[in-house]
Amino acid sequence: MASNPDFVSYICEQLEGLGAVRSRKMFGEYMVYLNDKPVIIICDDRPMVKMLPCLAELLEGRPAEPPYQGAKPYYLLDPDDRDTLREAVRLAEEVTPLPKKRPKKKL
Repeated sequence: MASNPDFVSYICEQLEGLGAVRSRKMFGEYMVYLNDKPVIIICDDRPMVKMLPCLAELLEGRPAEPPYQGAKPYYLLDPDDRDTLREAVRLAEEVTPLPKKRPKKKL
């Protein structure tokens, strides 16, 4: 089941003011970027963040599951808990490197 674009917009709105927020559709699901760094994956209208050491205390006791079959577990975020969502994204963005640019294929 693909995520609803309106839900993705809602998550992006929750993050306004932290920096440059954008989303990108990928394989029917979405990745949310903060300052060009991938910080949240949204699968089946469930926002998830990578299980990073810097998030362990903040998200202690939260459910975790893989976003798709074969993936490592991610923390499930409550989309309506704006303060925790924003803090988790802020912390994740601090330790997430910018994606490497891929060279364009020559024809």
